[in-house]
Amino acid sequence: IADEAAIGVANGKTTAVRVIPVPGKGVGDQANFGGLLGWAPIMEVSPFSSEQFAARGGRIPAPVHSFKN
Repeated sequence: IADEAAIGVANGKTTAVRVIPVPGKGVGDQANFGGLLGWAPIMEVSPFSSEQFAARGGRIPAPVHSFKN
């Protein structure tokens, strides 16, 4: 998710990540949501904690577009 946020900040665009728990599936499997919802790969959840990162506080400021002419 942090990688996706970094891409959004670098490109000055809004991005999104959907985290959907799928019981009964393992890493490398595919979850088919059917129809227009499509499918998604099952990815490994990082064993590392983001607690220190979140504890840093602060905010990600909105992009400033007035500097671009």
